[in-house]
Amino acid sequence: MAEDGGSRVDAGELQAPLSAREPEGDDKAPRTARGRRTQAAILDAAEAEFGEKGFHDASISGITRRAGVALGSFYTYFDSKDAVFRALVRHMSDRVRDHVAPAIRAAAPGIAAERAGLCGFIDFVREHKDIYRIIDEAEFVDPESFRLHYAVTAERIARRLEAAAVEGALVPHVSEIHAWALMGMNVFLGLRYGVWNEDVAPDAVADTIADMLANGIARR
Repeated sequence: MAEDGGSRVDAGELQAPLSAREPEGDDKAPRTARGRRTQAAILDAAEAEFGEKGFHDASISGITRRAGVALGSFYTYFDSKDAVFRALVRHMSDRVRDHVAPAIRAAAPGIAAERAGLCGFIDFVREHKDIYRIIDEAEFVDPESFRLHYAVTAERIARRLEAAAVEGALVPHVSEIHAWALMGMNVFLGLRYGVWNEDVAPDAVADTIADMLANGIARR
């Protein structure tokens, strides 16, 4: 736990609103549990459709077939293919957050928390390899969603680092630059050890990076 303006805050807490948080977009929030299940099924199907075919070759009919829902059900929640794609980018970002958050909260603040986050991220990527294609396509399909995906992620990391610095677990001069550097490193480690090849265990990757963060790589 870290002090924040006189109150206690969880250094691993990722749920609070962020200044860089993206707007809600075109999807219509479901009001019932059944509606939430249907919308979730559509988003899962969209992940598979966009991941396999790419944005331009994917179709709404392909998404509804995969989801096992009627075309009308799609338009209950989304206005277009563009709208479901934007919602999917947010959905994937939130799923990463929700997957890694428990491990981060359970770890000590600072390097241990970042190690837990990296390990959890690689685990997630191995189960959702299409996330890289989807996020990369967002740069061209919806640049604002692409930018916000990374801006929000970096802000979460920065908040964790700042909280850990207040506790004395990290140097006091951690900054946004450190957060973006960590995020960039994690993105490419996830690509190498989560998508391209699973030849190294996530724990081993995370241990190596934790040691580098703690001790550097300069010869002593």
